[in-house]
Amino acid sequence: MTSVIRVNLPQQSYDIELAAGGVGELGAKMQLLNLGKKVLLVSNPVVFGHYGQRAVASLESAGFAVERCILPDGEQYKTLESVQKIYSAALESRLERSSTMVALGGGVIGDMTGFAAATWLRGINFVQVPTTLLAMVDASIGGKTGVNHPKGKNLIGAFYQPNLVLADPQVLQTLPAREFRAGMAEVIKYGVIWNEPLFELLEQCKRLDELRYIDAGALQEMISWSCQSKADVVMQDEKESDLRAILNYGHTIGHAVESLTGYKSVIHGEAVAIGMVAASQLAVELDMWDYECDRRQLALIKKAGLPVKLPAGLDVDEIVESLQTDKKVKGGKVRFVLPAHIGAATVTDRVPAHLIGQVLRGMM
Repeated sequence: MTSVIRVNLPQQSYDIELAAGGVGELGAKMQLLNLGKKVLLVSNPVVFGHYGQRAVASLESAGFAVERCILPDGEQYKTLESVQKIYSAALESRLERSSTMVALGGGVIGDMTGFAAATWLRGINFVQVPTTLLAMVDASIGGKTGVNHPKGKNLIGAFYQPNLVLADPQVLQTLPAREFRAGMAEVIKYGVIWNEPLFELLEQCKRLDELRYIDAGALQEMISWSCQSKADVVMQDEKESDLRAILNYGHTIGHAVESLTGYKSVIHGEAVAIGMVAASQLAVELDMWDYECDRRQLALIKKAGLPVKLPAGLDVDEIVESLQTDKKVKGGKVRFVLPAHIGAATVTDRVPAHLIGQVLRGMM
């Protein structure tokens, strides 16, 4: 089962290919793009152990000369220090401007590799091979690359579009259940902000917390609809001057939770789920959407086995204060993405701090 979604952009258009067994076709797919023969494959030990040799063999059989850079696994390693290791590997591999960096992994690997590709020799080719649900439906698409600063998530980065996104749903078989649930948070997000049929499909599924409970056809549809949703938004607003900001639904408070917990105890999708619960309740309090929609979203988040409460030990005042370092702050005002109805969202800077605190305290 294969589906192709075209992302048409003024300077760099590309395909998102969703293909079972796609890792083994990586070399052939890249060959069609007429890229240079030198490739630096960036991954982490776990993912490379599962799929690295298959990817390397595919690339080499297509005539590519492959070097590798294996980085530690985890959001806490999404730093400039890790990117420096990619640069060193690129130098040792003698990458040229026609060369390609391939990200084989989840969102952390994809973001760092993309940032390295954007800045090495002022920009070289870049291919995404996402291996987590979250990366397939969100992180690998749209060209956002970067690393974290100790004071905030993704504060250092660049917009840099890939030449290809090749997603292979079969690799999700080895994805830990917690990571699968984290990716489902982003799928739910697309249903809320853009795609009502996707939201309804999720409601029809009996369980969303583990891959084994989801029919292969339904999974393909969820991933494809999510990718199409993001592509639709990015094609209208590549660099987040307006519409694209809605993709940050759940991320404003979510990023604060991640940062304040040191990127260790709460993973990205879990933080987004918490952020969506908070944003939904804020929207209800502001009469922007109704209580029934709030309950429907909450039911999906629970069905996906995701958290709906703040982690123990977090200080609400610290969360509110940390929102001021969010990338979406404009004119000193925090901009929130809030749902309007199932399938639509809006951005507002008119959320009082006392209301944010009130909602968050109700989530303790």
